[in-house]
Amino acid sequence: MYNIIKKKRDGGELSTEEINYFVENYTKGKIPDYQISALFMAIYFNHMNKRETLDLTRAMVNSGDKVDLSSIKGIKVDKHSTGGVGDTTTLILGPMVAACGVPFAKMSGRGLGHTGGTLDKLESIKDFKVELSIEEFIRNVNNINISICSQTANIAPADKKFYALRDVTATVEDISLIASSIMSKKLAIGSDAIILDVKVGSGAFMKNLDDAINLGKEMVDIGIGYGRETIALITNMDEPLGNAIGNALEVKEAIDVLRGNGPKDLYELCIQLGIRLLLLSKRAKTEEEAKILLEETIRSKTAYNKFVELVKYQYGDIDYVKNPELLPKSDFVIEVKSEKDGYVKALNAEEIGKCALILGAGRETMESKIDFSVGIVLNKKVDDKVNVGDVLAYIHANDINKAKEVEAKIKEIYIIGEKNKENKKLIYGLISKDNIEIY
Repeated sequence: MYNIIKKKRDGGELSTEEINYFVENYTKGKIPDYQISALFMAIYFNHMNKRETLDLTRAMVNSGDKVDLSSIKGIKVDKHSTGGVGDTTTLILGPMVAACGVPFAKMSGRGLGHTGGTLDKLESIKDFKVELSIEEFIRNVNNINISICSQTANIAPADKKFYALRDVTATVEDISLIASSIMSKKLAIGSDAIILDVKVGSGAFMKNLDDAINLGKEMVDIGIGYGRETIALITNMDEPLGNAIGNALEVKEAIDVLRGNGPKDLYELCIQLGIRLLLLSKRAKTEEEAKILLEETIRSKTAYNKFVELVKYQYGDIDYVKNPELLPKSDFVIEVKSEKDGYVKALNAEEIGKCALILGAGRETMESKIDFSVGIVLNKKVDDKVNVGDVLAYIHANDINKAKEVEAKIKEIYIIGEKNKENKKLIYGLISKDNIEIY
């Protein structure tokens, strides 16, 4: 281990055997934290090349269980978002794609900090079960083309140990370590094609476009190198996606979109992600054909009906989908009103996410308990016209003191002034095997 650390410290390239050695033996507890910490710091300063990063990912995949999905009929697709605020795309995209006849097999995580987790959102539906056996997961995808469940405990255990150590040693930000962490969990689950939604902006891990492009390229290279069809969209997270932030509120919004209503940006992103999944799965030959198929699932309510089926197959109470008013509700709803005339210039997504966290919609630590009913619903977004007295946002809270604290913060977060000179972008670019296309 000493030699491996020294080699990377001096700018050397680690061999496949050396990478396999430290991943396997650290996972088994045979290498102490302080040596892996030293190695990560050496990697942070000297980086890993494409081959090293792929080998690291492969070793992390091989550190635990792999989910064999070969018994699922057709080309199986998966989607991963690098995390944002109000990002409810999985609950809309999955049913849309499944309604087009494409198997959508997704194992998701829980939310931590200001970003929400798909599983937490689904659990705001009464009796919805996210813990499924692999057999149940596969059976559901074969029966209704969709299942969304929690990862088995032993998927990429090396990543869990590595991440905990990186978190306390200031080595989280290295692109190779981030990309291998994300992709090891995705590749352990045997989907045939993956779309990565790489967020960029104030509410994302990547704050600037160049870093987001680098991360997207690194992850696409890993996926392709591993033999999986992989592409990435770079999407805007300078303001929250959609209007709702908070678990039950986001489920209600997802149902609105599936019923043909809901925020335009959230719907449009689901369409764009869906187009790529239909092309990857060979369900459509052109973008135009894919778009028509996806729009028809909303118009005909087949995507909405697919969401009802998903809830039913995972033991949830479908009355909560048919009548979203049954979803958990907060005791108080407080209006945040504008004190200025003008246009919304900026709306920092991370700060809004932190406000939802104060209310109890997220987790400070993995042990924190979530309040499904609380959150924020935005009434005005970037570029919207605002007059004095207009409602900017609605705070859904169960603690009036926390609501008042959040109200003051939201008034500061909304930057109101002259209209922005440039229109905001929803999607910045597309990264595929051989191409980086910036829009």
